[in-house]
Amino acid sequence: MKKRILKWVRRYYSNVVNSIAFYPALIALSFLVVSYLLLMFDFSDPGKNLKAKLLDFISLKDASTARTIASTIAGGILSLTVFSFSMVMLLLNQAASNMTNRVLGSLIGNRFQQVVLGFYIGTIVYALFLLSTIRDIDSGVYVPALSVYLLILLTIIDIFLFIYFLHYITESVKYETIIARIYIKTLDQLKSHCHLKSDAPSLLELPNAHTTFTARESGYFQGIEEEMLLTLCRRHNWIIRFHYPVGSFIVYGTPILTIYTSNPVTEDMEKQLDVALNFYRGEPIERNPYYGFKQLTEVAVKALSPGINDPGTAILSLHALIDLLTYRINHHPAQTITDEHGTERVILQEETIEELFEKSILPIWDYGNEDRLLRTTLQQMLLQMKPLAKTEKGKELIQAYFQKTEQL
Repeated sequence: MKKRILKWVRRYYSNVVNSIAFYPALIALSFLVVSYLLLMFDFSDPGKNLKAKLLDFISLKDASTARTIASTIAGGILSLTVFSFSMVMLLLNQAASNMTNRVLGSLIGNRFQQVVLGFYIGTIVYALFLLSTIRDIDSGVYVPALSVYLLILLTIIDIFLFIYFLHYITESVKYETIIARIYIKTLDQLKSHCHLKSDAPSLLELPNAHTTFTARESGYFQGIEEEMLLTLCRRHNWIIRFHYPVGSFIVYGTPILTIYTSNPVTEDMEKQLDVALNFYRGEPIERNPYYGFKQLTEVAVKALSPGINDPGTAILSLHALIDLLTYRINHHPAQTITDEHGTERVILQEETIEELFEKSILPIWDYGNEDRLLRTTLQQMLLQMKPLAKTEKGKELIQAYFQKTEQL
């Protein structure tokens, strides 16, 4: 039961963390805690002495003035928050309409805009909580002057954040900025995923005795929990070979992997194995760099559609794809996972460079082969790419695609 709960948490953790409301909620909660602690200090004996003696020049004597400041700031920052959220929604709507829905994940998960929105909401929470503590009393030292002045400081910071936020959103709506972000994130993950200089498939001789494991649910195969899977393999002396690469949609009941073992595989073992497999929706590049290839391809295809007709954006995506493919053609992923003794326990199914070319370049070519600008750009990119390939197989693949562009 605990492992089932753990799998459920893994499934929804990414959605929660990348939600546009996650960081704003955390920051707002932090501001609430800070306001409570500062108010406690404000009304404590050290706070009263500080306001009455050491910092008399900033002491706020009038409760109505403090209340007016807090209410004015709360209303003003609320307007800033609404305007900022509207700009974010406009950006998301424009990206979804003119590019692809798949890029929304990276835009929603942008940390800077979440921090800015969280700072706004936190300031509002702070102001409202402070407003509820201000009372009309005879002695001015009981007015939370320190908290009010901190609120003024936070408001000044909010104003400067808003000014920079305008510049940031203006840059973010540019297609080249969105494409560059996808490219950078994909390249970083690709370097981590494909670090071998040569292709190293498994040379392990697999035993004849085996058991087929079928998918327990329909969904997108998003990878494995490596340590959990290796523990199972060591404990039961298994060798596991996957049939599909990460990112594939698996229909319920489809054979997803083969367990090579001479011992019987019990239902309890299969349940433990199922917990080590991740199935959930979405295309997080952090989990699979090939999602970045797919997103860039979809951006290019959408830009070439008659409704958009923007070959310039398609060419930007094509440039990013060619650069990523150039790296991938010379670097290869590890296709096996070994235990601490060096024994191969898991054999993975990886996207080949031929499949990546077919999935990335051919859809763009099918849509844009009649566009002279795109055709010329693709030919130039392939000519630049060919001498960079370090294997004859790679050069032949590039040459085949170049010839395809000349046949039109």
